[in-house]
Amino acid sequence: MPEETDYPESGRPARRGVGPTESARAGRHWWDGAADAYQAEHGPFLGDADFVWGPEGLTEAEARLLGTPYTLRDARVLEIGCGAGQCGRWLRAQGVRRVVGFDISHRQLLHSRRIDDATGHQLASVQADAQYLPFADASFDVVFSSFGALPFVPSAATAIDEAARVLRPGGRLAFSVTHPVRWAFPDDPSERGLTLIQSYFDRTPYVEEDDAGRAVYVEHHHTVGDWVRAVAGAGLALADLVEPEWPEHNTQEWGGWGPVRGSMLPGTAVFVADKPA
Repeated sequence: MPEETDYPESGRPARRGVGPTESARAGRHWWDGAADAYQAEHGPFLGDADFVWGPEGLTEAEARLLGTPYTLRDARVLEIGCGAGQCGRWLRAQGVRRVVGFDISHRQLLHSRRIDDATGHQLASVQADAQYLPFADASFDVVFSSFGALPFVPSAATAIDEAARVLRPGGRLAFSVTHPVRWAFPDDPSERGLTLIQSYFDRTPYVEEDDAGRAVYVEHHHTVGDWVRAVAGAGLALADLVEPEWPEHNTQEWGGWGPVRGSMLPGTAVFVADKPA
């Protein structure tokens, strides 16, 4: 089991521009420090070998956005920002033979190895940055991400271009992110989270800084239009945009997600796109 540790201490909040190198550095160090607490808190919901698209609880077994285990059996599959590999491991448990996950955090990948050993379902994994994928062109039939890496990159276009580059013609990309409309509201699951506090169109990143002014946590905002343009600009065809509704049986709160806001505002957006054959 992961150690019962706290999340990294929050830095000084700021709103400023952050480039790709500083974003990657902050993401790597923050997730290395947060991985133990994150897996201890959210691991039971995520499951050791389950595939959940977001805090609402929509699973790939229900949605079938990537295809069926039969159609994916011989597919080459890549998970962007795999964390502890729960989603990719679920695919492996369904009989999908060739699945690779990557994450920027070494500590998250150590949790992935721990769960591999506990479940007997091995997920090949590497440490990498979603902005610079260490894979050849057209290496994968399916590329997906469930809240992994994409909210933390400064350029939606760069990340989607890289995903499209390693995707073969006829392949599918699917990724879930915090629903962009949430940027305009407080990160609060209560009724306070329904109060508009800033412009949806303000793309200035949210940053937490240490005493030296270095970013220790960065989150970037991309509008729905930004993601759609990134998909189209990468030569992909948008096939679906899924906005999971909050189910009545899900009573948990997860950060800014929960049943109060979830019944009123979308919390997750899942973009599904295909690369023309």
